[in-house]
Amino acid sequence: MRLTGKMGKRILAMLLLGVLLLSSLGACGTGPDWRSTKEVEVIDDNYRTWYEIFVYSFYDSDGDRIGDLQGVISKLDYVADMGFNGIWLMPIMPSPSYHKYDVTDYQAIDPQYGSMEDFDRLVEECDKRGIKLIIDLVLNHTSSEHPWFTTACEYLEQLGEEEEPSVEDCPYYAYYNFVKGNPSSPTYYQVGNTDYYYEGAFSDRMPDVNFDCEALRKEFEEIMSFWLNKGVGGFRLDAVKHFYGDATSKNVEVLTWVNDYVKFIDPGAYMVGECWDGMNVYAQYYASGIDSFFDFEFADSTGVITKTLTYNGESNSAQAYAKALVRVQNAIREYDENGIDAPFFVNHDLARAAGYLRYDERKIKMSATLNVLMSGSAFVYYGEEIGMTGSGRDENKRAPMYWSEDSQIRGMTDGPADMEPQENHFACVQEQMKDEKSIYSFYKDTILLRNQNPEIARGTVARLEEITDQDIAAISKTYDGTTIYLIYNLSETDKKEVTLSKEQYGYTEIAGYLSVDGGKVTLKGDTLTLPSYSVVVLR
Repeated sequence: MRLTGKMGKRILAMLLLGVLLLSSLGACGTGPDWRSTKEVEVIDDNYRTWYEIFVYSFYDSDGDRIGDLQGVISKLDYVADMGFNGIWLMPIMPSPSYHKYDVTDYQAIDPQYGSMEDFDRLVEECDKRGIKLIIDLVLNHTSSEHPWFTTACEYLEQLGEEEEPSVEDCPYYAYYNFVKGNPSSPTYYQVGNTDYYYEGAFSDRMPDVNFDCEALRKEFEEIMSFWLNKGVGGFRLDAVKHFYGDATSKNVEVLTWVNDYVKFIDPGAYMVGECWDGMNVYAQYYASGIDSFFDFEFADSTGVITKTLTYNGESNSAQAYAKALVRVQNAIREYDENGIDAPFFVNHDLARAAGYLRYDERKIKMSATLNVLMSGSAFVYYGEEIGMTGSGRDENKRAPMYWSEDSQIRGMTDGPADMEPQENHFACVQEQMKDEKSIYSFYKDTILLRNQNPEIARGTVARLEEITDQDIAAISKTYDGTTIYLIYNLSETDKKEVTLSKEQYGYTEIAGYLSVDGGKVTLKGDTLTLPSYSVVVLR
């Protein structure tokens, strides 16, 4: 049909005006699309969105099928484009194992991963992108092949039967927990054919160190100083509850020393500790001054996030999730007003979420919001953003990043030698990046929403108790004099309406929203309409 004459031009103008009006309404029906209308407000502090990388399985730059630092460098734009502004590298120091949690040299790079020059460039490239880089620091134990340990063992083996070990003759003897006589403990191992035994809580290949030894502490101070001077932004501290067994007060003393030393060198450094225990225990560790401890309360197949999405009953409802957010905040503040929660859902020690969420794409997407939109420093394990597979033995949980369906393409790794074959149920990165409805795209939007609203990471949480629907989690977050509201519909099937007075709460608009099926969240007057599995931010 051709439109001619004055009438035709008038009709054409009206059609064009209609198109413009529809365009301006955007996805939520209340204004332009939130993705493009609000600027990202990433603050240069320690409330960040972190990406955990196992270098071995991430990206291979030199064709040996083992990931390396140059591979990480080549994927920094991918990490930054997702919205992450922090990277945690699992151990990168020389080690005889694939996982590298048994260090032989604390001031070097494992040759499998590259050189110190590669690391220096990685730090430089991270800085260019505003990415803070932290590295795993394993203080609890060394490798049994570390020169400190081998020297101590050689010394004990050459002692005569009547001779007693002397720290003056061998200072390294005091670095470890050696005892004479069999202690009949499964965590002690014999030194050669001698009558001496050493403690190794995790393995005979990982002898525990002795923090009562001041000389050992001086060694670790030099090591921390070395890496901070290299430009790292801080450390992830491994196995902090095992320094002195489960003796919390003594473990906290060690961490206080670590914190004081690191912050003396770099007051802006960030540290996050692994205290694998319940909230009532790991909250106590905040008394050390260490910035964060991983929030195991919300993680794994039995944590708050999984219970909220897969368990039935009032104790696992959306309301219970909101209450848990307040509870963990208050538990941390009891010990440190400035403590930063470190929520995560999955890490290298846990089965990947896709499996225990039964490969339900809707639940996988919603789990991203329940983790990433928490207050504090949120952590995401590589591959979770595409719903990767991995459970059972540890090697399976550290499988190759699924960049491409072609396993032989440049950059793909083989993964750990003892890994069992893994079958991913969702598409690779290459394909998911093309799909606006993919898990990848949903993660990216979730991180964007977090980055556009600084209150999400930094805000003090309060629950809106007047909203009593068990499927609705309604919270406020207040930061720097501004309050926003997050309303979650965690019903798997039902659309929900929530009435929230603009006059009472002082909000004016939808600042952004997420919906696993792409459905719209709308605001008409004081009434929100949320599709199933969605969350909205009101500002």
